[in-house]
Amino acid sequence: MKREAGILVHVSSLPSPFGIGDMGPSAYRFVDLISQRGQSLWQILPLNPTDQAHGNSPYFSISLFAGNPILISPELLYMDGLIDKNTLDSVKIEASQRVDYPRVYTFKGYVLSLAFDRFREDEEFERFCKANAFWLEDFARFKVLRDKTRRPWWEWKDNPTISDKELLKEKFVQYIFYKQWHSLKSYANGKGVKMVGDLPIYPAPDSSEVWANREIFRLRVDGLPSVVAGVPPDYFSKTGQLWGNPVYNWDVLEKRGFDWWLLRLKHALELFDLVRLDHFRGFSAFYCVPFGEKTAEKGWWEEGPGFKLFSKVRENFPHMPFIAEDLGIITEDVVSLRKGFGIPGMKVLAFAFYEKNSPHLPHNYEENCVVYTTTHDNMPLRDWFELELSQEQRERVISYLGYTPQKISHALIRLAYMSPVRYRIIAMQDILNLGKESRMNTPATVEGNWEWRMTHMPETLDFIGEMAQIYGIL
Repeated sequence: MKREAGILVHVSSLPSPFGIGDMGPSAYRFVDLISQRGQSLWQILPLNPTDQAHGNSPYFSISLFAGNPILISPELLYMDGLIDKNTLDSVKIEASQRVDYPRVYTFKGYVLSLAFDRFREDEEFERFCKANAFWLEDFARFKVLRDKTRRPWWEWKDNPTISDKELLKEKFVQYIFYKQWHSLKSYANGKGVKMVGDLPIYPAPDSSEVWANREIFRLRVDGLPSVVAGVPPDYFSKTGQLWGNPVYNWDVLEKRGFDWWLLRLKHALELFDLVRLDHFRGFSAFYCVPFGEKTAEKGWWEEGPGFKLFSKVRENFPHMPFIAEDLGIITEDVVSLRKGFGIPGMKVLAFAFYEKNSPHLPHNYEENCVVYTTTHDNMPLRDWFELELSQEQRERVISYLGYTPQKISHALIRLAYMSPVRYRIIAMQDILNLGKESRMNTPATVEGNWEWRMTHMPETLDFIGEMAQIYGIL
């Protein structure tokens, strides 16, 4: 297997003049920057729509298929003649290390409305609508109804009238999103950079997928979930994590040959070169909590689709271009499922020093896995070392390294590069040696997440370039 390296940073975290990273010129500059330093992987978070009602989380989205309009580049809209220079200049925002979501949602909606007014349907747009009709028709109708009623779908009674123009606008927004994304992906691939996407396992309850495909979810007659997803109490949380997503009715999906999941994976693989399967252990066994519970304590495990599902997946996608997010308490059945289909799992160096001889220590790695310094859910390494580790654990880090480094983040990046694994993907915050202020997400919290971004493009990534050279990645 070829050893490869890459960077984890979401599109929203890139610098831009518009308050949030997008798919415009800065994304292309980022591709240039990393490709020149021996990086062949750019991993991002889910591209699905976010909203304030769900804490701006890309893992709790109103659609698993649609793209996020706030990642659309105004500069590219201007280059395509869909907005004028005055509009472009009017929505520029001063540089900030945090995304101001309310402001961004407002002005991106304004810009896209102006762009739609100038847009004229053509053959390319018609081809897009036809190719994506299996999700786009439902999503457009759902989005218009949701915006008009301002209520979740199970509270819709007398649905308001929807015009063809309103539906057309939602399709237009998705068309622009996917046009910009595919252009960026094509550019990255041409520079030798593969795009690594993230596939959330569950949709939000109030989502187009649940609304339009109720038979494949475990719902009550009124449309609310009968049980919801989460994980049980563990070392990190005494009451577990209550996610609140509806779980799948796997019996129905199996009878249908897992058709919906195969469509979803096909769609994902048209967007990405590699796909990270979120909460992989949920395919082997998934945790259910009765709807209405306040914590995840009163839940139970049920058997997942496991080998039946992935046998179908392998028939359709024989190269199996997936990464399993297999973090947490992982049982032998999960390991067996992952290894049985040759899917690389994850190792995280930030997890490696809480116990002796952790499986996350480099000397325990198998070749077919992906090592991260941290993930989007972790404290960046600089402050992780000082604020999260005990004195004994810090001594364990120093003992493992064999020296006391000036920058703990760079020392652990070196460990990732020298390891024998197939892939190593480093969080941008760790490359830049940033601290807790740059944390992307704190699990089980709502406020202040998904906001960090770079105010400017790093002038150099020479350190990871050196690591790639020394450890045979280039």
